[in-house]
Amino acid sequence: MPGAAPPASAPAAGREQASAQGEGKGYGRGPGPAHARGRLTPWLYLAPALLVLAGLLAYPVWQLGLISVLEYTQAQVSGGEPTSFQGLANYAELFSDAQFWDVLVATVLFAAACVLGTLAVGCALAVLLTRVRAVPRLLVMLAALGAWATPAVTGSTVWVFLFDADFGPVNRVLGLGDFSWTYGRMSAFALVFLEVVWCSFPLVMVTVYAGIRAIPAEVLEAAALDGASHWRTWRSVTTPMLRPILLVVTIQSVIWDFKIFTQIYVMTGGGGIAGQNLVLNVYAYQKAFASSQYSLGSAIGVVMLLLLLGVTLVYLRLLRRKGEEL
Repeated sequence: MPGAAPPASAPAAGREQASAQGEGKGYGRGPGPAHARGRLTPWLYLAPALLVLAGLLAYPVWQLGLISVLEYTQAQVSGGEPTSFQGLANYAELFSDAQFWDVLVATVLFAAACVLGTLAVGCALAVLLTRVRAVPRLLVMLAALGAWATPAVTGSTVWVFLFDADFGPVNRVLGLGDFSWTYGRMSAFALVFLEVVWCSFPLVMVTVYAGIRAIPAEVLEAAALDGASHWRTWRSVTTPMLRPILLVVTIQSVIWDFKIFTQIYVMTGGGGIAGQNLVLNVYAYQKAFASSQYSLGSAIGVVMLLLLLGVTLVYLRLLRRKGEEL
């Protein structure tokens, strides 16, 4: 009939009207009350944990930053002299110290080596666990968990004994005689590197192994049918699917290895001969407690915190630019 609307337009008009009504009531995708409540719900569940973390982390970080801008030495601790505000004077003194920059460079290089070594050993053993039978896999897991559960002080003491110049079995097996591993700078760092990798790789191994087990078997079988080698399968198939897991273990390794203290302090006797094996954590300890310069020690702690936050944020930003889901 002339002037009558086409029949197909009625359902469309009904859908548009229902959508408009739904958005007005908050049922659609618009910013209605229900949508706002949905966005706040996860934060309500996280609120108790966030409050605990704020009490355990925020207050100590605040105190660390506060002490770093004050004159706070043994005289102020004992009450002999009043505490005075120094502003950025402690940071200026720290940045003008050539030893600080030497220790910073050594810390970055040593932490990078430890992270790469830990990831390489952990990932290699995780792949190995997927290719061995149940009994060998169980033995490797038990041995790795034993290394993981060993306290840092105990593990460091055992490694010092194993590489001892007089009584250590390693020198006898290698025929090195009375070679002292802790005397030279590079050999001492190498010894600590081995101990750090030994006690850190189990976490990477177990985490990556669980991630590999979660990959569908059809994907790996398809790669094998296409003639991909084990290395090509790991690089082109397994690694992209494990990227979120590798992100977590990498960030954890960076944080742990950058703030190493116990292994260096125990195995090199507080930083090596003439401080040749100092890292930032041990350097901060010496400034704060050995020299009673608590302000400088706190300033070093703030610098470490900012560096770790910067590295983590840059890493996450790079992954976001590549389109990875975090």
